[in-house]
Amino acid sequence: MDDFMLRAFAAGVGVAIVAAPLGSFVVWRRMAYFGDTLAHSALLGVALGLLLDVALNLAVVLVAASIALLLLLLQTRRDLATDTLLGILAHGTLAIGLVAMAFQDSVRLDLMGYLFGDILAVTVGDLWWIWGGGGCVLLALAWVWRPLLSSTVHEELAQVEGVPVLRIRFGFMLMIAMVIAIAMKIVGVLLITSMMIIPAAAARRFSVTPEQMAAVAALMAVLAVLLGLGASWFWDTPAGPSVVVAAVLLFVSAQSLPVRR
Repeated sequence: MDDFMLRAFAAGVGVAIVAAPLGSFVVWRRMAYFGDTLAHSALLGVALGLLLDVALNLAVVLVAASIALLLLLLQTRRDLATDTLLGILAHGTLAIGLVAMAFQDSVRLDLMGYLFGDILAVTVGDLWWIWGGGGCVLLALAWVWRPLLSSTVHEELAQVEGVPVLRIRFGFMLMIAMVIAIAMKIVGVLLITSMMIIPAAAARRFSVTPEQMAAVAALMAVLAVLLGLGASWFWDTPAGPSVVVAAVLLFVSAQSLPVRR
């Protein structure tokens, strides 16, 4: 097997292991649209990184974190619903990013690669970023697992018990921003959220405890990467979308299987 396929497998598995457990909380907290908002803002981060000559992954994390903080501040106002704010931020940042990219005359940009990923072009440096950043996110998730789970089950009760709900929520948003930055090259900004929510949604049917769901979701995501890249290799289909299609097929298969509890 060619080296670029081995790097693609390593990158996909690295993203799957961290995205799926985090996606379990996205599913539990019903934050899929929020994930889409941060993912769309990633394109603005890429554009600003090129304009300011900053590392693209760092620019994406900073922009996504800024959008998350802005959303927390705007949610304190009662004149706009959260879904309306998410819609404005998602489509606004995506459009601004696309327009800003049009002014990049000095750099040749592969817009399709940013939108839908280019996993087959992953480099060794990308692998260090994916596995290093993903490891940091997993450690952070393990550190805040209990308070994050408590605030997910009942936010008001968790606050009464002394859980710093706002700080935990913002930390969770930062972890999503980090995952978006490391997964951008794998499935693109338009499909990043799918790698978080689809394996988690498939794993929910077979899980009894939160920890079990996170573990099964990671296994589902890894399997989707292997199947998707295998399909891309044999049938010459786009690699990133093929991974997402494999995840969808796993979800459909999971819904059709009988489950004993």
